[in-house]
Amino acid sequence: MLLVIDVGNTNIVLGVYDGDRLLYDWRIATDKDKTSDEYGLLLKQIFSYHNLCFKDVEDVIISSVVPTLMYTLDATIKRYIGHDPLIIGPGVKTGMNIKYDNPKEVGADRIVNAVAGYEKYGGPLIIVDFGTAITFCAISKNGDYLGGAIAPGIKISSEALFMRTAKLPKVELVEPERVICKNTVSSIQAGLVYGYRGLVDYIIEKMINELKPEGKVKNIVATGGFASLLASESKYINRIDKLLTLEGLKIIYKRNKNSSSL
Repeated sequence: MLLVIDVGNTNIVLGVYDGDRLLYDWRIATDKDKTSDEYGLLLKQIFSYHNLCFKDVEDVIISSVVPTLMYTLDATIKRYIGHDPLIIGPGVKTGMNIKYDNPKEVGADRIVNAVAGYEKYGGPLIIVDFGTAITFCAISKNGDYLGGAIAPGIKISSEALFMRTAKLPKVELVEPERVICKNTVSSIQAGLVYGYRGLVDYIIEKMINELKPEGKVKNIVATGGFASLLASESKYINRIDKLLTLEGLKIIYKRNKNSSSL
């Protein structure tokens, strides 16, 4: 089995693959204060619940946008599973040319998403990841990573509104019935949900125009924890693939395993 781990600022998403088949996937809260033993015991509880064994894990691959957690998770994997994990970063073969001013600045999750997106849907392609931040990534018809845009995520904006105002409450992130609302909670929900949908569609529209030299963009893919809430009513997004990052990790693992065996 292959254990794939994507470390985000808010959640850690894990999955176990048997060959190309995803057996299970889980989402746990990212906690920078947890020790390697705490993560190890949590992972053991998850595995035991599904009758999985650490000894059946043949390899582990990790992508992370939280550098401070990498030492902890690396120690967790080595101690509890007994493997040196493959960590997405310089020297790892992705099979994708990064056309960024400084390729090292691109988040590992964005590269992993791009690899999976191009492999599954071809290019030119736009990927929108609705996580702690909302990232927009453009991939060329030949599979080059062209760049993109980053905006604060809807949860960040919701918490900032609560923290920076005296009377506005913290609200559940759900879609209200209408935009013209008659109470404060629904009004905030309308501003956040409908406002972010407008933000997303406007940026996608601009990206489609800039990608015209690459040809028609047939697929615009959404992923991430808030994809279902924000992408379902988009004028442009035509696919929601919430497991895209896990697929990308599996693909990159295979590319590195095959190249190392040559």
